[in-house]
Formats: sequence, structure tokens, C-alpha cells
Amino acid sequence: MIDILEKTVAAPVQLTSGAVKQLKQIMEQQGIPSDYGLRIGVKGGGCSGFSYILGFDEKKSNDDEYSIGGMRVLMQKAHGIYLLGMEIDFVEGLDNRGFSFSNPNAKSTCGCGTSFSA
Repeated sequence: MIDILEKTVAAPVQLTSGAVKQLKQIMEQQGIPSDYGLRIGVKGGGCSGFSYILGFDEKKSNDDEYSIGGMRVLMQKAHGIYLLGMEIDFVEGLDNRGFSFSNPNAKSTCGCGTSFSA
């Protein structure tokens, strides 16, 4: 008899219910294929050094996959160190509307909140 151990890994990022609701609405409105996932990551650039990646994409060989709030989330393995503990929310206010990123690993952020230094 072979024992199979199932490994459960906690997602390195969190999505608020508001973010999940908005992302599902965007998927539906833009006709995103159901086999695509939400790609979360970082790239070099922005006024503080790194910018966030948030979009829909197909899974690639170097991706980890998570399920967060019913969303299929894709992230390159190497990006986890920069995003561990981050929360993504969707804000609708009088002065601001859009996704916000609360990243405990950011040493500094830009004024718009879409880039950071680590």
C-alpha cells in the first residue's frame, strides 16, 4: 500500500471579497477564458523599483497555483519573496477607484501605490 501525502500550501497573498467580486466581474465582461487564472507578480520598474503585475493569463511551467476566494491565482515561484503577506483590495471611493496593494515587504512605496522597493 502506498500512502500519498497531500501537501497544502497557503497562498502567499490574500484577496479581499471586494477584489474577488471585481475580478470575477472583469473576467465576465472581458470574456476571459475559464482556463485562465489571475496572474499576480512583480516586474522591475516604476518610480520605486518594482511594479505589481495583476492580469489574466495561462499557467506557465514556472508558476505556482493557488485558489483564493474561488479565484485561480498564478504566481511565478520567484515572486513569492516580494509578495508574501500582501493583501489586494478593490477600493471605490470619491477620490479613488481601483485595486490597492498592501505589501508588508515594501520598504517604501510611490504616491500612487502601484510600485515599491524591497
